[in-house]
Amino acid sequence: MLKPLLRAPLYNLARRTGRLRPLPTNLTFSVSYRCNSTCRTCNVWRKRVADFTLDEYERTFRSLGHAPYWLTFSGGEPFLRRDLVDIILAAYRECRPGIINIPTNAILTSRVVEGMERLAREAPDAQIVINLSLDGIGARHDELRGVRGNYTKLCATYAGLRELRAPNLTIGIHTVVSRLNIAEFEALHEHVRRELKPDSFITELAEERVELDTIGLDITPEADAYQRVVDRLVADADAEPAEGVAGIAQAFRRHYYDVARRTLAEQRQVLPCYAGIASAHVAPNGDVWTCCIRAEPMGNLRDTGYDFRRVWETTRADELRASIKRGECHCPLANAAYSSMLCDPPSLLRVARNFLKAKTRARHARAS
Repeated sequence: MLKPLLRAPLYNLARRTGRLRPLPTNLTFSVSYRCNSTCRTCNVWRKRVADFTLDEYERTFRSLGHAPYWLTFSGGEPFLRRDLVDIILAAYRECRPGIINIPTNAILTSRVVEGMERLAREAPDAQIVINLSLDGIGARHDELRGVRGNYTKLCATYAGLRELRAPNLTIGIHTVVSRLNIAEFEALHEHVRRELKPDSFITELAEERVELDTIGLDITPEADAYQRVVDRLVADADAEPAEGVAGIAQAFRRHYYDVARRTLAEQRQVLPCYAGIASAHVAPNGDVWTCCIRAEPMGNLRDTGYDFRRVWETTRADELRASIKRGECHCPLANAAYSSMLCDPPSLLRVARNFLKAKTRARHARAS
């Protein structure tokens, strides 16, 4: 966490001046659009492009050096690539990230468990987070995800990951909150807390994204309904305050939920967005985006000999950054929001207050 905090003033200065262009600390790589789910909140499985090869990823990671601290490898379903772990280990060798994050639908149980065992073993200095997507209980999850038996396979994958007991592996549950399941959130949340008991439970709003081909789909919940979700999540954090690194993560998550709630209600950029400055997204074909919501390319890595900086410093990249700074878009995208919070002094103060309040609650709980 210290590395991105030390670099935060550079990103803050870059956003204010529009001149400095440090390489991003938070990068998402969509390794393929292929997916073995047909979710009702996502159409990415319909898309096809020429995916990067392992060699192309290695050349890209080499050009990034040690700038990235937080790397996410997503899809589609990332584990459909048999070379996924090889790709991630190449990033580990070249970039030395502190956090590696992988979302998965958890259908390919053996491949997920075996892959994570290898990754945790061969990338010992990174904190590896795997988030299993869960949008409903039992058959309801299968219905929302479009795959019969998905829930059963997810439970088997979760159990297999638990048996690994790798010290650098965090096993999380990730729920997309949409119009389709928000009425069932209370029951789902209780199921996760009492039955699965993951290391972390995170939620994200269903959004209209260019990347996911969901523009025009009526999937985002109403602001007042989402407010009730936020109230529940905050109440749980107050009742079970975490400490140490987990407490810091909880403090950031609590602020994110408030940012997401306000963004949805006010329909504006309530948190200064650092997408295209502190964070970015690389599509499977090498297009570099500020974020996956707009998915507008700054350029393509194949056109620059896989030199990330050459794409990062294009005129088009500066135009997109200026558009974001003017507030011409707004969204509650979690991945970009966490980077933005690190670069925004008022947000850091809010997170610090959340953390100190949680410590006080934890101390009182122990005393009683």
